[in-house]
Amino acid sequence: MKETRCLSALKPKDRAKVKQISGKGNLKRKLLDMGIIPGVVLEVVKLAPLGDPIEIKIRGYNLLLRKEEASQVFVEAVI
Repeated sequence: MKETRCLSALKPKDRAKVKQISGKGNLKRKLLDMGIIPGVVLEVVKLAPLGDPIEIKIRGYNLLLRKEEASQVFVEAVI
């Protein structure tokens, strides 16, 4: 079984599949509306110098997430 960890723990060029979103209310709705839904594969493009925000590529577009938001998304590594 593959290890599940939060999106904020990934490094640039890591690819992962979204497994679960643990945020509640408006935060969860915002993440879902941006296309971060279970089953979608994403790639970490780069991290800002202090690690916040995180740039990811998902569904053909780049998206910036704050570390707090990324910590609510649980992913599984994809090779």
